Amino acid sequence: MIDVTKSFGNEQVLDHVSVRFESGLIHGIVGRNGSGKTVLLKCVSGFLTVDSGRILIGGRAVKPAAAQDIGIILETPGFIGSLSGFQNLKLLASLRNAIGAGRIRDAMTAVGLDPDSRKRVSTYSLGMRHRLGIAQAIMEEPRLLILDEPMNGLDKRGVLEIRELLKTVRGRGTTILLTSHYAGDIDALCDTVSEMDGGRLTTKS
Repeated sequence: MIDVTKSFGNEQVLDHVSVRFESGLIHGIVGRNGSGKTVLLKCVSGFLTVDSGRILIGGRAVKPAAAQDIGIILETPGFIGSLSGFQNLKLLASLRNAIGAGRIRDAMTAVGLDPDSRKRVSTYSLGMRHRLGIAQAIMEEPRLLILDEPMNGLDKRGVLEIRELLKTVRGRGTTILLTSHYAGDIDALCDTVSEMDGGRLTTKS
């Protein structure tokens, strides 16, 4: 990311941000609400275009989100409530047609969900929805994983399980960008930590 700016009207949300995230590590981004963390992740994901500057992934310019080899959780995951978790992921996987049912089942099992359950997503708890969102993000084994507050809604056991899962994903060589309001997640998971404040990103460790 090189000298990136992004504004909405008169509000500058990203102020000449430059940073390099080393591949194969978990990089934490912290900051108060409204500091620009989610906007930064949306720009990296390709959901938002920057006003100036460049964002490169693997040496190539960012493309629209669906065309990139990335897994994404931004805000509360949205699914079709009348379908089961497996049916939702199967439908989403069909958009790229890159994986089969076996990989979907493996991803659901990895996050603690039963792929054979017929329970409709409309009846899922918030924690279950976030588990399903993580399963969606990892099921195609992307090179880059972008997670905005992935632990929201999870109980203590769920948080510990997802932390271990993310460590396993990192072990496969996946780069992870992670935001969290919980210092425990940052301390337990992240190889580097950067702070967003006033539209600027400062590396803390």
